[in-house]
Amino acid sequence: MSYPHVESQPNFPVLEQQVLAFWQSDLTFEASLEARLEAEEYVFYDGPPFANGLPHYGHLLTGFVKDAVPRYQTMRGKRVDRRFGWDCHGLPAEVVAEKELGISGHPEITAYGIDKFNDYCHTSVLRFTDDWRRYVTRQARWVDFDNDYKTLDPSYMESVMWAFKTLWDKGLVYEGYRVLAYCWRCETPLSNTETRMDDVYRDRQDPALTVQFELESGERILAWTTTPWTLPSNLALAVGADIAYAVMEQQGVRYILAESRLDAYEREFAGAERVGTLSGGELVGRRYHPLFTFFADTPNAFHVLAAEFVSTEDGTGVVHLAPGFGEDDQLVCNAVGIATVCPMDEHGRYTAEVTNWAGMHVFDANPEVIKELKARGAVVRHDTYQHSYPHCWRCAEPLVYRAISSWFVKVTEFRDRMVELNQQIQWVPEHLKDGSFGKWLANARDWSISRNRFWGSPIPVWKSDDPAYPRIDAYGSIAELERDFGVTVTDLHRPYVDDLVRPNPDDPSGTAMMRRVPEVLDCWFESGSMPFAQVHYPFENQDWFESHYPGDFIVEYMAQTRGWFYTLHVLATALFDRPAFRTCVSHGVVLGDDGLKMSKSLMNYPDPMAMFDTYGADAMRWHLLGSSILRGGDFSVTEDGIRESVRQVLLPLWNTWYFLSLYANAAGTSGSWRTDSDDVLDRYILAKTRSLVAEVTVSMDAYDLYAACGQVRTFLDALTNWYVRRSRDRFWQGDQQAIDTLHTVLTVVCRVSAPLMPLLSEHIHRELTGERSVHLVDWPMADSLPADDALVRAMDLVRDVCSATLRVRKLHQRRVRQPLASLIVAVPGADTLTALVGLIADEVNVKRVQLTDDVASVATHELQVVPAALGPRLGGRTQAVIKAVKSGDWSRDGERVVAGGIELFDGEYALKLVVTGDGASGSLAHANGVIVLDIELTPELEAEGVARDVVRLVQQARRDGGLNVSDRINLVLGVSESVRQQLAVHQTFIARETLAVSFTFGSGEPTAELDGEPVHIAVSMA
Repeated sequence: MSYPHVESQPNFPVLEQQVLAFWQSDLTFEASLEARLEAEEYVFYDGPPFANGLPHYGHLLTGFVKDAVPRYQTMRGKRVDRRFGWDCHGLPAEVVAEKELGISGHPEITAYGIDKFNDYCHTSVLRFTDDWRRYVTRQARWVDFDNDYKTLDPSYMESVMWAFKTLWDKGLVYEGYRVLAYCWRCETPLSNTETRMDDVYRDRQDPALTVQFELESGERILAWTTTPWTLPSNLALAVGADIAYAVMEQQGVRYILAESRLDAYEREFAGAERVGTLSGGELVGRRYHPLFTFFADTPNAFHVLAAEFVSTEDGTGVVHLAPGFGEDDQLVCNAVGIATVCPMDEHGRYTAEVTNWAGMHVFDANPEVIKELKARGAVVRHDTYQHSYPHCWRCAEPLVYRAISSWFVKVTEFRDRMVELNQQIQWVPEHLKDGSFGKWLANARDWSISRNRFWGSPIPVWKSDDPAYPRIDAYGSIAELERDFGVTVTDLHRPYVDDLVRPNPDDPSGTAMMRRVPEVLDCWFESGSMPFAQVHYPFENQDWFESHYPGDFIVEYMAQTRGWFYTLHVLATALFDRPAFRTCVSHGVVLGDDGLKMSKSLMNYPDPMAMFDTYGADAMRWHLLGSSILRGGDFSVTEDGIRESVRQVLLPLWNTWYFLSLYANAAGTSGSWRTDSDDVLDRYILAKTRSLVAEVTVSMDAYDLYAACGQVRTFLDALTNWYVRRSRDRFWQGDQQAIDTLHTVLTVVCRVSAPLMPLLSEHIHRELTGERSVHLVDWPMADSLPADDALVRAMDLVRDVCSATLRVRKLHQRRVRQPLASLIVAVPGADTLTALVGLIADEVNVKRVQLTDDVASVATHELQVVPAALGPRLGGRTQAVIKAVKSGDWSRDGERVVAGGIELFDGEYALKLVVTGDGASGSLAHANGVIVLDIELTPELEAEGVARDVVRLVQQARRDGGLNVSDRINLVLGVSESVRQQLAVHQTFIARETLAVSFTFGSGEPTAELDGEPVHIAVSMA
């Protein structure tokens, strides 16, 4: 039985579409789940995307990882349900809705109708679900779309209610009046988590103002700010208690600023005299005159306070405090009884208290405030300051910091426990555990979970509208709402829950009413609820959830250490006292082809669907999974990179399959599983395949897909550029051992590659084996293949020797078909190559190979110092070491290297082998040895080289004539007399290599060139 016909030039996108069509008709994904119905479950949490835009490479990358790991775990015998989910609530949907509806802000939304606005959000947020399904399917990701979950589903929202109520009952939720990052465009606060996401901080120019405050004792104390609009609400100044402050006198007026900042203000105090020094502690308690009178009657205000956050890195070493607009400002002021005043409305405009500029946006007020202060002579310096400033992560407007009432989760109460539970999590890369994630946990603050918005899970808290009868009720289920309000609840969104009003049970008069607080939950609270909310816990699936939590695996990009990963961990700790996940893979940022963060507006990346159509999904998958981005680095997606994946991985695998099918079919046979061949190359590649399985298994178990890709790529090089090429003659002869061996190896490679390139592996495996699907078979076991570590080491050393020799040939312009006289191989353990000398000689085309383990007989070590590595340790002694090395004053004893009496360590030096005798030489790449090649040519060697060139020309003529590889021919060769004389002794060799049953010299029209001379080659079927 023969193999199917295989095209020599594959069209991977077309082939992939055929595989996708097969999966759809065959229900292969469903079959993979059914085959594991009774197996141990592997729980995978799919971080849900928003469907109000098309997927980009960041989504595709996580999608590839989300597919590769479950495929692998399935092949390892686990059942892996892959349920798709959708994030639906929050600012992303609201911002889009406002733009499309042409409305903005709370008043316009309310006038439009909260019900209609939320209905619009409901529709728009799922607008691209079909496109997502098309992209996800095309990328060959197996996922259950039909049983998806949505954060807007009543069941999901009810579980979120339960989580809030549980935290409430534990005393972990409170309402507070705190300074938070605030988006005046979206009219809502943001949590510190949201202000630490990537792309939040952007460069911005602001005015930098140094102003003077007059102390009651007459001195002027200088403060610096980049937010002049906060000065009208200044209520205190802060200094560092241990900072030294200089007193400068100029024209009879004394000024105070940090001593270490005098140089920065050299121009302003050029003619001033230093008349004293004060410590910050001596300034504390000093009172000053208000800069503005808007809040002059505020109790306890307008004096100098001590604060740890004051620094002298910039400014004056004095910080102006406006407790309504700074988190640190509020804490320090409140501690001494200064109230928080916040003269800003929800739109970022001054309130009526700031009479001069009431109704003006605070950013627009900056020049007006500055103008007023300059007119009063209060401005010491006015600069422009470019700095990184936080912007809203959804609408991109610059944020302000504003005191606002918000609901908080008391994260600080269980922060230490979060740090402890983090130690149970496997992080990939590992440094995240105690690095960015661990540090974020250790410094976690209380989480602001309320948003002053419309489209989200409403905070399930009802308050009495009469403070004379205070009461607060929190609800954790629909049943509780129906019980207290006496109605059937089918929709938990606004405005329907807002309409649930009932008399306050604590008011005997019956006039006070219980009304819901207006805020909705932060959508990150919903994301963090995903593990239990997707299964409607605790209302359903209690047993399942308890036995499947924590989840086994999640993946997202690095910034989610402050986003999804964090909120999952917060809620898991607070609700269940356990981690939410066992393993987290966190990758770097996907960049565009210009090295900048990928942006739809910049269009700095190739269209994903166009790449699918041009190169295929496997090429894109390999380009991403085989990149450093899975080690936490940032990575640019380029068309060249995707193309390289085709060249380096997909084509070598395909060409090996084509090679096997071509020669097996020509011999009228096919391969079968076999691991007992006695041929040395067969034994090598089988043992190498065993190592591949073992290595990739370790990497996949460690979630190191980057390493797994590298291991497969390295193996393919050994398979195609060594085993197949060195075994070509055996395949030409129809050697069944060779065919069976390659059949076996390809079967295993397809299975190992199945998670990493599922489409090509599927196609080849089905045609190779006739089995239903590679994704329905078990992961290969290394012990099903023979082990021969000694042979693998020896053969890999042979490959190293041959590569080095061929490099030397190329460097000295000796083509491979030209035989050379001899090669010396000097390497420790050279005797292990004795049985493989013939292989080396044939590969590099030399007549004789000499082996020696006495490397010193042909080469010496040359020491090279790395000054950049040595300098930080030795300082001025570095030059002495360099001179010692140049003079030969160095020694090596095992791994110890000493130069000029100073020991050198790894990374501070390099040892290079330098050949001492004649001959062209090269160093081995993976061993401490060299090769020395005799490149001198004799007439006999040149004649043999010509014969080999003729063989190449005849082989090309065979191909041009459409002959099969096994066809016998009649050969007529027309060459010059001098060439004929060179070929005379090589006629038998030429005939054997070209399958010529007759070979004569003749004449005819030139058909080719041989070293610039025209030659005539005629081949015909024998």
